[in-house]
Amino acid sequence: MTINQGNDLIPVLEANTDGDATQAHVLTDRHGRAITDLRVSITDRCNYKCVYCRSATPESQYSELPMVAYLRMVESFVELGINKVRVTGGEPLLYPEIIPLIERLGCLRTPKGEQLDLALTTNGHLLQTQASRLRDAGLSRLTVSMDAMNRDTVAQITRVNSSYDRVLAGIGAAKEAGFERIKVNCVLLRGFNDDQIVPFARFSREMGVIVRFIEFMPLDESRVWAPETVVPFPEVVSRLEAFRPLVALPATVVGETAVRYTFDDGIGEIGIIAPVSRAFCGQCSRLRLTSDGKIRTCLFSQSEHDLFGLMKRGANQRDIKAYIRQVVNTKEARHHIGEAEFLKPSRNMVQIGG
Repeated sequence: MTINQGNDLIPVLEANTDGDATQAHVLTDRHGRAITDLRVSITDRCNYKCVYCRSATPESQYSELPMVAYLRMVESFVELGINKVRVTGGEPLLYPEIIPLIERLGCLRTPKGEQLDLALTTNGHLLQTQASRLRDAGLSRLTVSMDAMNRDTVAQITRVNSSYDRVLAGIGAAKEAGFERIKVNCVLLRGFNDDQIVPFARFSREMGVIVRFIEFMPLDESRVWAPETVVPFPEVVSRLEAFRPLVALPATVVGETAVRYTFDDGIGEIGIIAPVSRAFCGQCSRLRLTSDGKIRTCLFSQSEHDLFGLMKRGANQRDIKAYIRQVVNTKEARHHIGEAEFLKPSRNMVQIGG
């Protein structure tokens, strides 16, 4: 079977041609880390131009693949032992086939027959109208990006005036749709929103959402990043403690990126993701698939591996899975942020996938 994309015919491989889908596989890299988590960008389009990601100027082109291509690639990863898939972008709710894509992904099962842990990260702008449809399609977990509890600050960061109200409405709609343990991600930038730590703590307690503070990473298109723009882990903890005493929570899974806390009365949950000041590379379980079908073994990789190109050339299922295993074996031991040898990736976050 083939599908059309422009003038190219793309082979679509039929499910499981090598008879090993029922075997229990574990992808392991050369550093002994089990790889279980795949981030799949389905578009590099976004309706925001956040200062920590994009420039204010429009991009000339976008990269999106047909739904069947994403499904085929994800299926190969799942057959190899990936059990957690997060759909990202860009802004994934801009992808025209987002609902059928979620429905189809929700039907995938791990080699052990377990249901896939399926999540989605969105900026929330379109969530109010999509939340119930996403829930009905089988989406189990949801993360919403929101960088301030202040309308003017959100507009300054996203460069979209209506973003604050739209995101709040989206979070409300997601709660009404039945999503539990909604995560709200805030990228902290000194001088932009570092005064929002306590307001977000209150938001977590009042709304029953999990707030996660993320250190600003050097992936922005406009090159705003500098070490002094990072609000490091100890400072975030100190400001939260000044608001109310923290109680550490155990990790929910091996390799969890967030250090988790609640408050002394058990109300609210805060996570801190600190890839700059407290790198978690030693337990990294993650791969990324860009919207144009390239595997990235690290957010800061200097190279990409063209999985979609391999598919397009007619590779069979066995070859595709052998290629994935080969790529996993090249996964870097760690990133080098803050070191002399650090090189910024050639693509920014909106192109790589958040």
